[in-house]
Amino acid sequence: MFVTTETTPNADAIKFLPGGQVLSETGQTHEFMNATDARISPLASALFDISGVRLVFFGPDFISVNKSEDAQWSLLKPEVYAVIIEHFTQGKPLYYEGAKDGGGPEDTRILDTDSEVLAMIKELLDTRVRPALQEDGGGMTFEGFDEGTGIVKISLQGSCRGCDSSTVTLKNGVERMLMHYIPEVKGVEQVLSESEAVATDEFAKFEARLRGEGKTVSI
Repeated sequence: MFVTTETTPNADAIKFLPGGQVLSETGQTHEFMNATDARISPLASALFDISGVRLVFFGPDFISVNKSEDAQWSLLKPEVYAVIIEHFTQGKPLYYEGAKDGGGPEDTRILDTDSEVLAMIKELLDTRVRPALQEDGGGMTFEGFDEGTGIVKISLQGSCRGCDSSTVTLKNGVERMLMHYIPEVKGVEQVLSESEAVATDEFAKFEARLRGEGKTVSI
């Protein structure tokens, strides 16, 4: 078995391709945020056993692995390779029996109760945005549309989560496309996980302290 890799816009994430299907259903993905989430999957659990692995994301034909900032790919990659090769060559199941897999993209399934605008948003996210993000080893979930403000809310997954270029992706990619095709859309906002929100808040406080110290020094 030969596993190949692709770099992603996120320096802390690499896309591993085992040369075949990972998830059986087209468009299906599954994100594991920690070792507890990964307990339903032998492969995800084994990857989290590697020191430095922070997040695991299954795509239709790839596995994205995000590392902690202080970990080194030169040490992590051989271990990730070994785990993936062992899993597929031994024919192990992706999920333990009875466990619920990632399922299809239910977030963008068009419902009979959806308005025409909401249906168009879901269709574009599912057919244009999601495949593009998967090319970079990531994914997304649609979190809702506020008809009053025109704001579409999504959360990024996999290699796109925590990526420095995620804001550019949202504004120059997703937002621009949705606003072009759907005039009712006025913007796109990212919904952060609890840990991401805390990190963003702490970074903002740190920047504020630096600015405050700078003002003090200049006086």
